[in-house]
Amino acid sequence: MNTEWRDENHVQLLINGEEYYPAAFEAIRQAHEEVLLETFIIYEDKVGLELQQALIDAARRGVRVKVLVDGYGTAELSHAYLQALFDAGVELQAFDPSPMRLGVRTNLFRRLHRKILVIDGSLGFIGGINYSADHLGDFGDMAKQDYAVQVRGPIVDDLRQATLKLLDSRARLGGRHRAWWRRAPVLQPDSEQARMRLCIRDNDEHPTDIEQHYLRAIVSAHERIIIANAYFFPGYRLLRALRNAARRGVDVTLVLQGMPDMPWVRLCSRLLYNYLLRDGVKIHEYCERPLHGKVALVDRHWSTVGSSNLDPLSLSLNLEANLVIRDEAFNQRLFEHLDELMHKRCKRVTLQRVLRGYWWRAPLIFLTFHFTRYFPALVGWLPAHKPRLKPLYQADIGQERLS
Repeated sequence: MNTEWRDENHVQLLINGEEYYPAAFEAIRQAHEEVLLETFIIYEDKVGLELQQALIDAARRGVRVKVLVDGYGTAELSHAYLQALFDAGVELQAFDPSPMRLGVRTNLFRRLHRKILVIDGSLGFIGGINYSADHLGDFGDMAKQDYAVQVRGPIVDDLRQATLKLLDSRARLGGRHRAWWRRAPVLQPDSEQARMRLCIRDNDEHPTDIEQHYLRAIVSAHERIIIANAYFFPGYRLLRALRNAARRGVDVTLVLQGMPDMPWVRLCSRLLYNYLLRDGVKIHEYCERPLHGKVALVDRHWSTVGSSNLDPLSLSLNLEANLVIRDEAFNQRLFEHLDELMHKRCKRVTLQRVLRGYWWRAPLIFLTFHFTRYFPALVGWLPAHKPRLKPLYQADIGQERLS
């Protein structure tokens, strides 16, 4: 699916579960015709249970509800949870539902990592937030910092078509849906005239689309680049583009994990610090809670929000979806938030700090750069299966949980 630029869209930045879940669940509760949802993770906690109830209520009042989950990310859902959705009429499918072997998940690579929600063809949500309580502040020290956007306008139809195409390649993607200005919950947008483009990454026709959008924006930058990313281990081309931007005077800033949910992630990112810092790239580590965001802005008009990290899994293996947004008002809204994050809730990483113990890290850094340089070729050796979806019928739920 190759989408075009869409004009005159409304867009609202949603920060963390406190802003995302109320908006998303209220939209499902107001749905009249159709709910399309795809996500990587659903946990059977207070967020997952509220989602379940909202979907069940929608299906029972006659709304067509289609849900696509990742077989790896939702492997722990119980029989009772799935059965209740099935009994209400929710159409539930799993992406790559490979069985466990000796209690271990075997479907490690090429995950469905997208997070998209479309209501009545008129309202859309996209970002990096899963359906789990660890995106809420009351979860504790490990509550995640994350982002999504709520959109109305022509771009919503692109979100709808992308989800339908993945749910069922035989589906007729046209069909009737409500005009974008009708039946949507009240929205106080950051912008009412944003230009947007849906950018997806798959293992078929669009393997490098998200990376290419990043590269074009970075190469053309004149003033500023801010990237806030949970798992930062990009390919060699992106690293070189960031370094070259800093060399020509662009203010390049990275906001990365300082309190990671997976410690090895920070180790990988830090192997790249010396290469970036010595050419003027600024690095801030967010230490208040785990950073799970996947957002960026370039200059005063270009922004992106979505599910794609800048790491090998997102850029070369997973199915991802980002919105690229050209709008000064939204760019400024995102900038103000990230600027506050950097100056009040982050620690600045200095070259002097990074160079401590450099002698023992030098061989790892050398290997890291060669890995990032040749990873796209190496990943071709991994199984390159097409998306495999399995409907979860009643018999399947009873015999085989999502695994």
